[in-house]
Amino acid sequence: MSTYQLVDPHGRPVSSASLLREEAAPTLTGVRSIWGEPVASGLTPARLARILHDAVEGEPGEYLALAEEMEERDLHYASVLGTRKRAVLAIEPVVNQPKNGTVDDKILDAVRDLVEAPIFEDMLIDVLDGLGKGFSVVEILWDHQATWYPREYVWRDPRHFQFDRRTGRELRLREDGSTEGRDLSRYSFIRHIPKLKSGLPIRGGLARLAAWAFLLKSYTLKDWAAFLEVFGMPLRVGRYNRSATPDEKRVLLRAVRDLAADAAAIIPSGMEIEFIEAKGGSGNAVFGAMAEYLDAQISKAVLGQTMTTDDGSSLAQAQVHENVRYDLLRADGRQVSTTLNRDLIHPFIAFNFGPQERYPTVDLPVAEAEDIKTLSEALNTLVPLGLKVAGSEVREKIGLSEPEDDADILRASAAAKPPVTEPGQAEAEPDDAGTEPATAQACPSCGGYHATARAGEEPDELDALLEEALQEWGTDLAPVLDQLQAEFAAASSYEDLKARLDRLAGTLDVGPLARRIADLALIARGLGDAG
Repeated sequence: MSTYQLVDPHGRPVSSASLLREEAAPTLTGVRSIWGEPVASGLTPARLARILHDAVEGEPGEYLALAEEMEERDLHYASVLGTRKRAVLAIEPVVNQPKNGTVDDKILDAVRDLVEAPIFEDMLIDVLDGLGKGFSVVEILWDHQATWYPREYVWRDPRHFQFDRRTGRELRLREDGSTEGRDLSRYSFIRHIPKLKSGLPIRGGLARLAAWAFLLKSYTLKDWAAFLEVFGMPLRVGRYNRSATPDEKRVLLRAVRDLAADAAAIIPSGMEIEFIEAKGGSGNAVFGAMAEYLDAQISKAVLGQTMTTDDGSSLAQAQVHENVRYDLLRADGRQVSTTLNRDLIHPFIAFNFGPQERYPTVDLPVAEAEDIKTLSEALNTLVPLGLKVAGSEVREKIGLSEPEDDADILRASAAAKPPVTEPGQAEAEPDDAGTEPATAQACPSCGGYHATARAGEEPDELDALLEEALQEWGTDLAPVLDQLQAEFAAASSYEDLKARLDRLAGTLDVGPLARRIADLALIARGLGDAG
């Protein structure tokens, strides 16, 4: 009896039992517990420095918890980080053939079904969690019925993983009683480590970059809240006589304090309370400016710019800054595509269709917004000069698809230039109204093109008159051309030629041409009067 051996994309055997087993499930207690103490509460500069140091030394638990809390506590950080994640999510995944070669259509269809599944987009959200923390891990829970297929993608708490202590680059699963953890099973996890900067992966998360701004902003908001609590409230001053006893002083103090909450108090005779109005509001400007400055730095760190989130002082500046965001988006899309192809697409194909010489790819292409007006003006200028442009390329840039055979096609207006019919070329198609369009025929005399009657119409007297006149154009223009050629031949420089042509103006022999035009106009007028 033959057995089927599951193999990976490189042809190496894979244990089916290991694929069907859930490996990184959390535990109630131990190193993989989902519970933990908050880190951001009472955070100080000394503690933050220790947390960041411990993360680099191989204990990233508190740093990862802080990164999670930063997204919950800082509205601006959560906004810009969410914007960067959602920008990638908005890209429609595309399944492409390998660059050098092709694969069977049934493989492409299977990959498209995998990508179009609703759980795929949810998995992308979890994969992009690595932007803030430096890495993210999603466990693939495989199911095997007729085919191998992910039945679920499960986000795993990054605190349940660690990097190896020798290189600081290999992700390992934390286990009780083991300082090194254990290897992650191949093809059971999607491991995304975005390359945002050179160095160790744990130092590359955006949360580490924004942590100090988060701490300073926390202090700023706390001081601002304390300032607002007392700003504008009148200062209450109690006055007592020199002979007042300690008990009387305590009564006066209690009365002054009660005024803040109850707005009512009683005091002994001989004592008085004075209200001093607070003036000036410079504290608002100081604290507000500090908070805005820190928000701007976070925007620069996460989005690479501030124009589309804070300032937006001009359209031109915003467009320049938007291009920076396109650079980040393209980089994020490429890195996520690389992760998905390595950890999901290639294993999925190998498990179901066997190892392939070349594998299709799932890409997240980012198309920049084209300036259609500028493109149209450039085409309108360059195409008549002979520039050859593929119609498919223009359609791609402006976002238009190739029309179907039975589609309602937009056509040029009736005022558009009539098409030119070259000798031997098929005549133009009728327009929508069923009227045959006018054509233009090459003239053997002048080498140009002249409009002719519509197809199916008999030439009239004016057509014959025009044809006769064109036979004599060389004779009529000969005196003018002879004079011009003589001046060109005699000129010694460009400036001399300009002077000669200026002197020649008004003396050209246009008599034969003028008489020809006058005769033609008279005959045409007579034909018109005669009906």
